[in-house]
Amino acid sequence: MANLGSISAIAKKGDIILSDELNHASIIEACKLSEAKVIIYKHNDIEDLTKKIKSKSKNKFIITEGIFSMDGDLAPLKEITEIAQKVNAITVVDDAHGDFVIGKEGKGTPNYFKVEKKIDLYISSLSKGLGSFGGYVASQNNVIDLCINKSKSFIYTSALPSFLIEHSIKRIESNRSLQKTKLENNIEKLSSGLKSIGYEIKSKTQIIPIILGDEKLAMNFGKFLSDNGIFAQPIRYPTVPKNQARLRISVTAWLSNTDIEKSLKIFEKAYKKFM
Repeated sequence: MANLGSISAIAKKGDIILSDELNHASIIEACKLSEAKVIIYKHNDIEDLTKKIKSKSKNKFIITEGIFSMDGDLAPLKEITEIAQKVNAITVVDDAHGDFVIGKEGKGTPNYFKVEKKIDLYISSLSKGLGSFGGYVASQNNVIDLCINKSKSFIYTSALPSFLIEHSIKRIESNRSLQKTKLENNIEKLSSGLKSIGYEIKSKTQIIPIILGDEKLAMNFGKFLSDNGIFAQPIRYPTVPKNQARLRISVTAWLSNTDIEKSLKIFEKAYKKFM
């Protein structure tokens, strides 16, 4: 809802949006609502973005996720912001999966790449790394004022319940460093364990996809894991491209060492059964 409301409020007909081809569905729909011309650039491909951003328009926007929700990889924000500065483009980052997770004190993907001051519109979630509910938009005051007055998904909806607001504020103000360290350790343990079994793991974040390709295989694989006490969501077309079906593992700080060791034993059984 934050993506839908903010992007459609600041971009308009006559503008150009450069959008990463693997951006979240909410970004895709927001771009359509804006009525701007949308140009898709290849995923994390700086050369393709550089070529396509040369198109003429009054305003140009570059929109990307910070950590991509299906692959767990990071956007090259340093290079993206450099391109944006050269052509005076507006940089928009949806950091739902990076916020409260990476960067100093969990300040997100732009902080991780040390480009937070170069991001014009920062959109994030309170329901993922923070463990609450809702979303928010951060920008300079005049942009926020514009969103408050033009964002339909903000204007024509009910406010979040006060107890959720209070919970979010408490979570933001809390010392999350222990949880962050625990999450990083859990990511390393699970990733290295899966690699030792034989899985091809490229992600370095809490989102770990196991690419299987075949949709039926992914569903059967997911059912086997579920029957053995592991919930790892099978993802298939149209959420991901055809023949790119996968299991999407989301690592949390709540997992104990015992949880991870037990999970790896089950993943090893699944590997022998399906791979």
